[in-house]
Amino acid sequence: MSRGENSQQSFILAIDDEVGFLGFLKMALECEGYSVHAASDPCAALELYAERWRDISMVILDFLLPKMSGDMVFDELQRLNPNVRVVLLTGCDEFVAERMFKRGLHGYLQKPFDLQDLAHKVQTAINAPVDSLASPLGA
Repeated sequence: MSRGENSQQSFILAIDDEVGFLGFLKMALECEGYSVHAASDPCAALELYAERWRDISMVILDFLLPKMSGDMVFDELQRLNPNVRVVLLTGCDEFVAERMFKRGLHGYLQKPFDLQDLAHKVQTAINAPVDSLASPLGA
């Protein structure tokens, strides 16, 4: 993986209940120059996002999580910030991502994935245009 041009200014929230995988993901993205907060609990991740959404450039989200599905987390992230950039990283079939793309998902990678593909998806999501008509709640 190579360092992205804008990665030094980018803060990523990674949400996955597999702690070992989350550590690997955090390390891989930090090697790219990103600042990464890893959360294995979706409720804690949503609390963090609610507090710091202005600082978070994008979210990496697993679909199969305890307490809440990836769909529910995605909906809550969008409620907090309609412009949230989310890349789904999951072992689930592509049909799960297809439903979420219709609601604003920015990217999808199926586990296992290539680290170069991850870097590309993250950078693409970060660089995606913001819908200027959407206004985050609480703004």
